[in-house]
Amino acid sequence: MTHAIVQALIWTGKSLDVLDQRQLPEQTHYDRYTDAAGVAEAIKSMRVRGAPAIGIAAAYGVVLSVQQHLQSEQWRDNVAADIETLAQSRPTAVNLFWALDKMKAVLAENSDDVLSAVTECAIKIHADDKAANQRMGDLGAALLTGAKGVMTHCNTGSLATGGYGTALGVIRSAVAQNKNLNVYAGETRPWLQGARLTVWELAQDGIPATLIADSAAAWLMKSGAIDWIIVGADRIAANGDTANKIGTYSLATLAKQHGVKFMVVAPTSTIDWTLENGDGIEIECRNPLELLPACYDTPNSLVSAWNPVFDVTPAALISAIVTEKGIVLNPSEQTNGIRSLQA
Repeated sequence: MTHAIVQALIWTGKSLDVLDQRQLPEQTHYDRYTDAAGVAEAIKSMRVRGAPAIGIAAAYGVVLSVQQHLQSEQWRDNVAADIETLAQSRPTAVNLFWALDKMKAVLAENSDDVLSAVTECAIKIHADDKAANQRMGDLGAALLTGAKGVMTHCNTGSLATGGYGTALGVIRSAVAQNKNLNVYAGETRPWLQGARLTVWELAQDGIPATLIADSAAAWLMKSGAIDWIIVGADRIAANGDTANKIGTYSLATLAKQHGVKFMVVAPTSTIDWTLENGDGIEIECRNPLELLPACYDTPNSLVSAWNPVFDVTPAALISAIVTEKGIVLNPSEQTNGIRSLQA
């Protein structure tokens, strides 16, 4: 099996080292955090990004909060405040809230040696994500038999997870199984996660990749060069509607037009069973200045920007949802859809 070299998060036992993904690929720089406020800022500022990695980082943030406050009489109140700060860091990725709920449950159940209990839980969340990624990688790779080319969007590898990756994990597993795939990555504007992160991460593992402009995707599909588009997810509703990086919906629509299959790869922790469909998914809009040229950043400028960073792909456009618990093919056509994974 191909193993990812890159590590986005390193737990030292007393602190969390976060690879600042804003500086890649020019620099590989880790920031060290010793409190929850710092971890929340790392998430908000996109030093760490990707739904599973955000959840893991938040879990370690709770551990750091307990370390910081445990000796005070109001430590539970202080930790609860830190958990709320972590929860507010980014709204769309459900893994963040899933991980915080797990940590809150451990806090509620333990009064003796609570620090050891929360540390053990965070480390397990991290380890379980790596194992789930490898399982999903193998399951998804099996669907690629006979495929000659795949395309991915945004970054879904070790940088976005606890290790190995979701959509990139499928590609890693396919390469390890000697499937002869041409791998294409969209640049993924406006943060260029595909151009800065995905192709760099694949290169670290010795996997050739071809970068394309986002606007070239339809022409690539028409050329017949790819058989699958493989993406991750930040939140999946109970019917299979999937929130992912902005541009995913347009890729799925184009894939339907061109007879290209569309695969979503995500752990079951990404499924929000409380949402009947994707209409209830909150879509994060970030600062317009992330998109606007600097010359328009003036008080009287007539030019503004709309900067949603996610969109929702209807389940009807998805060929397969791959999780660590199994694969759901054509989720919109299944009687139980992805609810079969809920057990």
